[in-house]
Amino acid sequence: MNSNVSILKASGSREAFDVEKLRASLLRSGASGEAVESVVNHVLPELKDGMSTHDIYEHAYKFLSEWKKPIAERYSLRRAVMNLGPTGFLFEDLVAEILKEKGYSVLTDQTVLGACVPHEVDVVAWNDKKLIMVEAKFHNELGTKSDLKVALYVKARIDDLKQNIFNYGGKDRKLDEGWLITNTKFSSTALHYGLCNNMIMIGWNYPEKGNLQDMIEESPRLMEIIFKQEQAKNK
Repeated sequence: MNSNVSILKASGSREAFDVEKLRASLLRSGASGEAVESVVNHVLPELKDGMSTHDIYEHAYKFLSEWKKPIAERYSLRRAVMNLGPTGFLFEDLVAEILKEKGYSVLTDQTVLGACVPHEVDVVAWNDKKLIMVEAKFHNELGTKSDLKVALYVKARIDDLKQNIFNYGGKDRKLDEGWLITNTKFSSTALHYGLCNNMIMIGWNYPEKGNLQDMIEESPRLMEIIFKQEQAKNK
């Protein structure tokens, strides 16, 4: 069905439309089997060769909104996060709030001295047991990935920072963890490099559990903040 229809991805490349990808995306948003098939049956007649993935999303989102709004919001969450900034609630603010909810004290936009040079760190988080420094890599286009050069420079910064002593929470301590977190995906080479070097890398749907989507959906408060900003921008 629709095997001859090619769609335009956010990256600019084309691929054959795969209805199972649409079904999987809807199921991840919490839609029931009945709702999924209703959306699919609505979208399929609208398909045209060369249609963009954004156009398909818009058709599915509009239909879901009429079906059940909470599910539609979950389906649109990734795009809502992509619309954060450049003013208001920024991506690093979102990461900071996620860590606050996990019990950490946090600071954003810090200049931190490594063993050799100072580094601009998006988020510093600490509790009694752990000190974390985070590189928050934000992209505002779905097709953009954090690639190998990003992983390389973040690893170099972490290595330099791990050689110094810091005072957070009233005590001297070394850096326990350096995170690279992004709102999109990582390239395959970036993931391979990260795994090889035991890096903590968090993307929209990576790792399978504990990814950025999971972290946001665990917090009704963060969901509310994100969608309030989305609504404000659309007015």
